[in-house]
Amino acid sequence: MFTSTVGTPVDVGNLTYRSFRPLLKRAGLPQIRIHDLRHTAATLLLGRRVHPKKVQEMLGHSTITETMDTYSHVLPDMQDQDISAIESALTE
Repeated sequence: MFTSTVGTPVDVGNLTYRSFRPLLKRAGLPQIRIHDLRHTAATLLLGRRVHPKKVQEMLGHSTITETMDTYSHVLPDMQDQDISAIESALTE
């Protein structure tokens, strides 16, 4: 949630067109939605093996199911890492 200088919610349209898009253009980045930053953050956190329950809390999802349904595509390679860890623990 972004707020104005007086603490009221910022109008998303104003934020997008007056600030966010000009910043993207100046940085030479593609045009994305502000909401895409949320997806990027969640994907990066899960990719760094932050527990999905923590990601759920950060995103404000009401259930872990919502988080996992949305971001489960990030987790398949993590499963390989988990299997390797189990194999390593059993062979020590």
